[in-house]
Amino acid sequence: MALNSVKETGPGTETDVLIVGAGPTGLALACDLARRGVRALVVEQSDTLFPGSRGKGIQPRTMEVFDDLGVVDAVLASGGRAPVGMVWQDGSRQGEHDMFERPGPTDTEPYGEPWLLPQWRTQQILYVRLRELGGEVSFGTALTGLSQDAYGVTAQLSTGTAATADTSTTGTSTIRAAYAVAADGGRSTVRRILSIAMNGESVDPAPVLVADVRIPTLDRLNWHVFPGGSAGYFAVCPLPGTDDFQAVGQFVEGEPDTSPSGVRKLIAARTHLAEEEVTEVLWASDFRPRAAMADRFREGRVFLAGDAAHVHSPAGGQGLNTSVQDVYNLGWKLGQVLRHGALEALLDTYEQERLPVAAQMLGLSTRIHRGEEQRGAATMQLGLGYRGGPLASGGAGALEAGDRAPDGPLPGGRRIFDLFRGPHFTLLAVGTDAELPVLDDELVHTHRIEAYEPYGKGLFLVRPDGYVGWAGEDMSGLAEYLVRCC
Repeated sequence: MALNSVKETGPGTETDVLIVGAGPTGLALACDLARRGVRALVVEQSDTLFPGSRGKGIQPRTMEVFDDLGVVDAVLASGGRAPVGMVWQDGSRQGEHDMFERPGPTDTEPYGEPWLLPQWRTQQILYVRLRELGGEVSFGTALTGLSQDAYGVTAQLSTGTAATADTSTTGTSTIRAAYAVAADGGRSTVRRILSIAMNGESVDPAPVLVADVRIPTLDRLNWHVFPGGSAGYFAVCPLPGTDDFQAVGQFVEGEPDTSPSGVRKLIAARTHLAEEEVTEVLWASDFRPRAAMADRFREGRVFLAGDAAHVHSPAGGQGLNTSVQDVYNLGWKLGQVLRHGALEALLDTYEQERLPVAAQMLGLSTRIHRGEEQRGAATMQLGLGYRGGPLASGGAGALEAGDRAPDGPLPGGRRIFDLFRGPHFTLLAVGTDAELPVLDDELVHTHRIEAYEPYGKGLFLVRPDGYVGWAGEDMSGLAEYLVRCC
């Protein structure tokens, strides 16, 4: 099917994909679809982007996703390395304690440690990118109903009173889409409408307060940790690229007071700082750490992604990252079906691949929260892959299908990741003179490179999301694989 053709999705279809929620999950998906020429409508119940710092840790694998989406330079310019922890006791510094492994960048892994960036800034960057790609968000628009048939979904939307406090623009509308994606968080309206259960456990019965504050008298060189003993932990982390700190406090007893006064009193009670040293309280919220996952990630033409599909303890910084990688997996598959005529069975592989990963990340976050495991290589998510999955076929050299495709230097200052960047598949012939097929250049870019140890020698078909889909020493099986995906 030609690149600019539109697969028939039934009468009255107004957009290809309806995305509910303009958090990092929804915005990342919208960016990915936009660059594929897929029409997407993003609706967000709030009037503006989320204002808080909540998911502030960007893991190395997500940095690679942002590289491909064209936003990594802005992310690097706006954020910074996680500072080393400083433990305090009775108003005195007790010594530094680094909470992260920092292996540093390598040829194969160019982003070597977590990068701190407040969630509101991540969303701003993705929103700017979406608009550059011709997309937009419909703010102040709530989803109130959703139904589907064999050809698409029908959504009821409400603006004004049902979605915002502005009664001057009250209205309702109906939109028809080929598919819908729930990116509307842990209390997902879409999930509730679909009656998909969310099962899990309470990670910790103690509620937690998180707030963005300004404390000019506190240095920004460390992540300040205040062991609270029986009162619960408390930490204050400088947010790079801003004048703000993120304060996080556990409540072993009582309930958090998220008012500005309550936040100031909490900081004064748990640290050596006085209330008046907290000059601004910009945002505050509270939550109870929970690990839960939806029974399924797909219901017909509707997909769940991000917190709508799984919720984590924030320990280990897995939530936002797993969410972005959900839609990085889903986006190219929707693009192949809607723009290139791929079989709809390709969409079944979203749940087949992502549900096990989400379950793994839930377990990891819970163990870190409970002190049973430390942050390390697993939290960076570079080792995640889809070996043995429905889209993994073959192996060659040092890699098996399903592995993350490594980066590496190329002549002329280029890198292997430069070859991957974009919505296409990439066929790499590494250290081999094997015959290569003539392929549609819109779908598959073909390159020969010299033998490279992280790959070994062979042919490697790299999916648009950076994982090896097929590998072999010759072309046997490649054509059959491409039929499944293209």
